[in-house]
Amino acid sequence: MVGSKSFFLKVIVLALLSRMLVFMVEGDTHYYDFVLKETNFTRLCSTKSMMTVNDSFPGPVIRIHRGDKVYVNVHNEDDFGVTIHWHGVKQTRNSWSDGPDHITQCKIEPGTNFTYEVIFGNDQEGTLWWHAHSDWTRASVHGAIVVLPAEGTTYPYPEPDGEELIILGSWYVGDLNEMLEEDLSIPNVTTPSSDAYTINGQLGDLVACSGSETIHRWSVDYGKTYLLRIVNAAVNSELFFAISQHNLSIVGTDGTYTKPTVTSYIMIDPGQTIDVLVTANQSPSQYYMAARQFVSYDPTVTDFDNMTATAILQYRGNYTPPDIPSFPTTLPSFHDLDSALRFLPRLRSLASPEHPVNVPIDITTRMYITIEMNVVNFTFEGSEISHIAASLNNISFMDPGFDILLAYYRHIKGVYTIDFPDYPPSSYNFTGDDWPSSITKPATKVKVLNYNESVEIIFQGTNMLDEAEDHPLHLHGYTFYVVGMGRGNFNNETDPKLYNLVDPPERNTIVVPKNGWVALRFRANNPGVWLWHCHFDKHFTWGMATVFIVKNGKTPETSLLPPPAYMPQCTVPSPIRLEDFEESIEIINTIPVI
Repeated sequence: MVGSKSFFLKVIVLALLSRMLVFMVEGDTHYYDFVLKETNFTRLCSTKSMMTVNDSFPGPVIRIHRGDKVYVNVHNEDDFGVTIHWHGVKQTRNSWSDGPDHITQCKIEPGTNFTYEVIFGNDQEGTLWWHAHSDWTRASVHGAIVVLPAEGTTYPYPEPDGEELIILGSWYVGDLNEMLEEDLSIPNVTTPSSDAYTINGQLGDLVACSGSETIHRWSVDYGKTYLLRIVNAAVNSELFFAISQHNLSIVGTDGTYTKPTVTSYIMIDPGQTIDVLVTANQSPSQYYMAARQFVSYDPTVTDFDNMTATAILQYRGNYTPPDIPSFPTTLPSFHDLDSALRFLPRLRSLASPEHPVNVPIDITTRMYITIEMNVVNFTFEGSEISHIAASLNNISFMDPGFDILLAYYRHIKGVYTIDFPDYPPSSYNFTGDDWPSSITKPATKVKVLNYNESVEIIFQGTNMLDEAEDHPLHLHGYTFYVVGMGRGNFNNETDPKLYNLVDPPERNTIVVPKNGWVALRFRANNPGVWLWHCHFDKHFTWGMATVFIVKNGKTPETSLLPPPAYMPQCTVPSPIRLEDFEESIEIINTIPVI
């Protein structure tokens, strides 16, 4: 009898603890209203109107604690459609609110609204961000997401005395989407280049028509340590960032913690976030914070945005301000490939009991994906057109003109095919100067994964058309472990022996280095439809993307949630004709990996 009472007492205690844990995990619920409308801004001696959220550039900050849930009601009061993506948010079982146009939804049309349910992973903590995911509207429609430690917990490092957000962005003098539409109408013409870069919406004081009111200022107290949350929201640019005479201690990336790494500069790709600690330990004065583009392509090309954005870190107190703030001498130059390559492999996951790593070991799906620039032929308004294209495994992703997620959920045929290749169609010296004479194929091909598969992907950069450069690749709905990285062609015999399976960095966006490779692993435990794409918008526009469909598990808790009511309707079909090709997965998968 005593044993029976003891057993039931344990059951009751466990039940109460379970309810407490559920309450702790669920956290609070936050509600935001985003109003999309045109707002006037004056930069570089001219005024223009552009879409913003709540009249602000950058847009409003979403600030929550780990375990909280967010609902965002987006009201479109502008004159063209848009979607919003919650970059880095896992959206557990909830592709419906992920946001990319014609992948998980269609645009929120003018005069309508749609409420996103933003579901964070239980382990997500740090800095993420949100942005428009239709056309190139994200240039002006973006903002930060701050996920603080859960109530009653703290950071895995001494709690900072304060914090600051730094959002790096692109500035275009003209109407970006109008310029983009014009450029895309002309075969083999490049896409618009930015005119300058911004720090928290300001260009700084090194550009035309600048002054004290055109620069962001951050005030600090001597001796205190601050958490600086940095987001690269630029459209097509990797950026170097540094603070004059102040070191940066990296403690987090993409909503995950890292082992502290001290550096005098960072290199941050579009889509990435980096959290750093900065100690105000220099003589009280004013110091420039500066960002400039890292240009990884042909160094002989000079037609790029060479503007340097600046902000000022200024100490509080009594001192005579300098005529000109100190500039960071550690900020690398535009073409400093060595500084970029030195920075990339330095990061490591925290790998602590509170923040463990779970790198998949027994791999069930292996993919080798080449990244190419090439040409594509397609039918446009009855004419055969050749155009510059970007591709993965020689497949240039085509906008299907319909919501892939809805097509998958409702079993609608003809929107996509499930034969995205695991390997490239041919094997050659990917980083060499001789290339196969192949034309990229436009298609809407997806990769289907079973629930809980262990996936390893090698992304291999190529030198097709002599257009080698870095490529920041982003996976929606997941984080992944970067277990390896190198230059040249991946060697499947020697390179895996050097994998870091102990404390690899956990990212949602990773750069594939110029003429190099990246190896990553993840477990496919988030059912739904998830976009893979280059976060250079020009390459995404040209087709450097694919989609992963992760099938449901065997229980309701491991299955895709049902769609919310009133999903935006698809109204505008794609102008590009979908073509079917006869190659088979079986043939492609027989090609060996170099």
